Parts: sequence; C-alpha cells; structure tokens
Amino acid sequence: MSILYIVLSVIYILACGGLVALILMQKKRSSGIGSVAGMGNADTYWDKNKGRSIEGTFEKWTKIGGAIILVFTVIMCLI
Repeated sequence: MSILYIVLSVIYILACGGLVALILMQKKRSSGIGSVAGMGNADTYWDKNKGRSIEGTFEKWTKIGGAIILVFTVIMCLI
C-alpha cells in the first residue's frame, strides 16, 4: 500500500466518525413523508429561522461532511 492511500484512509475514517457524530447530535424529526411532499408545517418561526440555529448549522455541516466522504470515496477508488 502506498503512503497516500494510508493517509487518505485515516482521513476517511475520521470523516466518517465525524459524520456519524453530527447525525447523532441532530434533533429527531417526526414529520415523516409529509415534509418531503411539501405538506409539512414550514411556516413556523422556528422553521423560518432554522439556518441561524444550532440545528441549521448541524444540517449544513452534515451536507458538507457527506460531500467530503463522497469525494474521498471516489479518490480512493481511483488510486
């Protein structure tokens, strides 16, 4: 194994662990399929200001973490 692959593997494992921690810290939602179809209650004060809350921050970093893991997966498959 090359040194680059080992370094990428360590970073990949740390990113996966961080993503799991972020997902576990998020608030549980019980709105179900209605939120996907646009039938959820999205007009509340909390939902409008979600981006400035800690849950909004967790959601943003979860998306970034998922993208990082996707990129590392593709890179490691090509090596």
